[in-house]
Amino acid sequence: MKPRKTTIDDLMRMAPVIPVLVLDGKLDPVALAETLVASGLPVIEVTLRTEGALGAMEAMAGVDGAIVGAGTVLDAVQLYEAMDYGAQFIVSPGLTDGLAKAARDKGVPFLPGVANAGDIMRGRDMGLRRFKFFPAEASGGIKALKALAGPFADLRFCPTGGIREDTAKDWLALEQVLCVGGSWIAPPGETDLEAVARRASAAARL
Repeated sequence: MKPRKTTIDDLMRMAPVIPVLVLDGKLDPVALAETLVASGLPVIEVTLRTEGALGAMEAMAGVDGAIVGAGTVLDAVQLYEAMDYGAQFIVSPGLTDGLAKAARDKGVPFLPGVANAGDIMRGRDMGLRRFKFFPAEASGGIKALKALAGPFADLRFCPTGGIREDTAKDWLALEQVLCVGGSWIAPPGETDLEAVARRASAAARL
């Protein structure tokens, strides 16, 4: 009997926070991944916003216990390339037919960004039930997601964008929220792995 494939729902339930990384070369990616896993945050999103993101993601994917995905994926070509570099899940800022089809064809866990009811309804029509609420604070914050969650009680979200260490727990208190995306765990310019470990350990306890 074949083992069941890991789904995006599985990944969203592994830890309360998914670190969202914009890697600028200040931290060794392998050491960073090891620190995050050891601190209780095994699911890691590497955004494709910097020149060395794909290579860093590939290195991080080799760390024992790390589940590394690609973020800021904008089209099918980027999705295929990210998977060639070891991406185990795909996160996008929005939702397009082409990207959703590519994710489905590749059988890769996919977390598309949505910001309104229209986005969510299109995603439901595609068979999707898990979404990134993005940009979370700029799209109306907790009040907006509560309003959207009412008509879509069967859906679950990972709010990302503008969430801080001191506000994450308020988002996680919502029934429809399985986890949040956290750029505060290892922000751009960070050089101190001990500081990353402290923030990651605190996030894992949320």
